[in-house]
Amino acid sequence: MSSPRLRHGAPERAGLDPHRLDRLVRDVSALSDDPHPWCAGAVLLAGRGSVIAAESAAGWAVRYAAYDETTDRGVELPAAERVPMTTDTPFDLASVTKLFTSIAAAQQIERGTLGIDAEVGAYVPEFTGAARAGVTVRQLLTHTSGLRPELPLYDAPDPAARLAALHAEAPSAPPGTYRYSDLNMLLLQHVLERRTGRRLDALIRDGITHPLGMTATAFGPCPGAAATEDQRRPWAKADRGMLRGEVHDENAWALGGVAGHAGLFSTAYDLAVLCRTLLNGGSYGTARILGHDHVALMLTAPGLGFRVDQPWFMGELAGHGAAGHCGFTGTSLVLDPATDTFLVLLATTVHPRRRPANSGPREAAASQLARAVVPRRRFRISG
Repeated sequence: MSSPRLRHGAPERAGLDPHRLDRLVRDVSALSDDPHPWCAGAVLLAGRGSVIAAESAAGWAVRYAAYDETTDRGVELPAAERVPMTTDTPFDLASVTKLFTSIAAAQQIERGTLGIDAEVGAYVPEFTGAARAGVTVRQLLTHTSGLRPELPLYDAPDPAARLAALHAEAPSAPPGTYRYSDLNMLLLQHVLERRTGRRLDALIRDGITHPLGMTATAFGPCPGAAATEDQRRPWAKADRGMLRGEVHDENAWALGGVAGHAGLFSTAYDLAVLCRTLLNGGSYGTARILGHDHVALMLTAPGLGFRVDQPWFMGELAGHGAAGHCGFTGTSLVLDPATDTFLVLLATTVHPRRRPANSGPREAAASQLARAVVPRRRFRISG
């Protein structure tokens, strides 16, 4: 049996208040308007059931030539050289990549190739730091391995030194302690590649993006993507200049662009397909990438890869099992099984340079969508 595919439709058809959605679109459009905007540009996509009820683009995919540290402002490109944002613009997903790595792991758990409570050392014994601590696959997926947030792999002199650093890294807190870490997904990548004999990019392509028709989702390079950062020290960790279409994360870059924690590029529509697939229990159209039980396992607190009920970026959608993730470059998605809604907000918050984290606009957008939901007793959701 096939599952409904996404289609564009009126908010009323989706069981959403059109006035609330209009407010949501206006608020997101304003995020790139201020003298010191939250982002240079943004793409919004929101819906309920199988209906995309709001889709908009605002600002610029490429606005600045560089960052001027003297004036603390971006160096504006001439108007003719700027690239307007469109709803089809691809973005560097940053840590939203972790969701794809997690789904790839859940697929192997479902097939019996991977044991969720197996110790990492049983699969990759050369990762001696994690092996000695008894770190498990579940702890990698729930960020409870105790590993520190990251390693400066970008400073290592060569690939062998980067791998050696990962092999030796031991938890800095007792396993079982929550500590969000990129290293969890890097180790999980190696576990997956060892168990399957395939690279992570192939696992994600053949197991997720190809069957779902997510043709705009892949590891870079991605020449048409929105620009990210004028990446220079001291505010960044490497000197690479203005980036567009190359992975922003310095460790993912140092590892060749394919990494468990960062490196994918995608569009708002493709991410909405992923949201719809999970809300459908793992199927989309005639494709099924995961069974209902394993989707539930991923989305039920504490979540496997997914963050669950986090008001700081999910706003009023949080509280009844909403799940999602954010990325450092300004990307985010939220799906809420309780209301069958989904929200994708992709923004260029690091263009022309990174700033202290501010998820206020994400929280506000999610709250607007939550307020737009018409109770089921008053409306039968289409699709």
